[in-house]
Amino acid sequence: MELFFASLLSIFVLVVLFSLHFLLYKNKGANLPPGKTGWPVIGESLEFLSTGWKGHPEKFIFDRMTKYSTQVFRTSLLGEKAAVFCGAAGNKFLFSNENKLVQAWWPSSVDKVFPSSNQTSSKEEAIKMRKMLPNFFKPEALQRYVGIMDTIAQRHFATGWENKEEVVVFPLAKNFTFWLACRVFVSVEDPNHVAKFADPFNLLASGLISIPIDLPGTPFHRAIKASNFIRKELVAIIKQRKIDLAEGKATPTQDILSHMLLTSDENGKFMAELDVADKILGLLVGGHDTASSACTFVVKYLAELPEVYEGVYKEQMEIAKSKAPGELLNWDDIQKMRYSWNVACEVLRLAPPLQGAFREALNDFKFNGFSIPKGWKIYWSANSTHRNPEVFPEPLKFDPSRFEGSGPAPYTFVPFGGGPRMCPGKEYARVEILVFMHHLVKRFRWEKMIPDEKIVVDPMPIPAKGLPIRLYPHKA
Repeated sequence: MELFFASLLSIFVLVVLFSLHFLLYKNKGANLPPGKTGWPVIGESLEFLSTGWKGHPEKFIFDRMTKYSTQVFRTSLLGEKAAVFCGAAGNKFLFSNENKLVQAWWPSSVDKVFPSSNQTSSKEEAIKMRKMLPNFFKPEALQRYVGIMDTIAQRHFATGWENKEEVVVFPLAKNFTFWLACRVFVSVEDPNHVAKFADPFNLLASGLISIPIDLPGTPFHRAIKASNFIRKELVAIIKQRKIDLAEGKATPTQDILSHMLLTSDENGKFMAELDVADKILGLLVGGHDTASSACTFVVKYLAELPEVYEGVYKEQMEIAKSKAPGELLNWDDIQKMRYSWNVACEVLRLAPPLQGAFREALNDFKFNGFSIPKGWKIYWSANSTHRNPEVFPEPLKFDPSRFEGSGPAPYTFVPFGGGPRMCPGKEYARVEILVFMHHLVKRFRWEKMIPDEKIVVDPMPIPAKGLPIRLYPHKA
């Protein structure tokens, strides 16, 4: 037995040495960015992830910016050789060269959780979606949904917040944004129907970016099971919608589902039912997770900063007083919420739900004098500018005035990404966050029950205990 393990160890060492020799030989002569790749296979992934778990995701980036380069450094993440681009110059380069020098990259687990897209790839499917979504998410289209969002918000606060002394914010924020996504994307608004989807969606979201081991008990296995369950439910909704559209019981503009079913590609071809289900699945995941994190941190910062709360309260109450009894919020009301949106932007700067994203090099190219080999993964980090004192003076200070006038310099404030891959749901997120803020401050003041609650990032920032607060309703 000892001989067997000794042989196994020898083989492992040889494999590692051969791999290192191959990598060194392959990149010999190339002027690679400074940095280190850490352990074989694992690379620096554990340190990259653990700084997030400890609540300081920017530490991984800033430690290496200080040690190696403020523009670009090399590392190894998720089993891939990677370069991390830092600062506005790095953001501008990546956002400007989308589908020229770089393209989006996701771990293999994403394609496996969305299997009906396997005949193409998640990248190609994402490009198709980006052509389709702007028509739905542009301001003219979103104007139709402000009243719907207001109605859902009223129901949400009536059932989840009112007549309660204490609440835990993050689960409630998730409930609100998921309810909205179900209503706006597929016209499902019955709370029981929404609740049926909620648990499988949480399993799917937590296992989507994970080690792709499909064994019972693993997050990845649970994500695949959950996606199959939701896909089946969505196909039933899609079949019924087709009938309703044909019979005139549903309208072409009522939600994203109708829009998808009635939109053909350049060849006049319509999407198959399973593909539509996959797209809706992806939108429901992306359409509520990030916004729920943003709403939670709005509550956190307004609890900590009474003077900022007062500014938001004053603005929102002026709007509330201008409405007739029972009159819903409209697009003009949203445009009046300027200070509230500056506050929300400062929240997104300090706690960006999207910490960064990966790209893949389509060809060899140079950046800042360094060679980036074809196939390398490239990571950009929101925190490399958001928390950089050279970009935002006193970066840890909460200051909504940073967003007055023309606002921050280009490519420095990137919570929604940028360039062709700018989040298509940016305006949708703006409206839902502002509607949430309106109903929150109109009803309550509040205080945090855990003054120094830890923040963890996995992969989005969330308070470790979900942000429990004590509510103080406004006196009528």
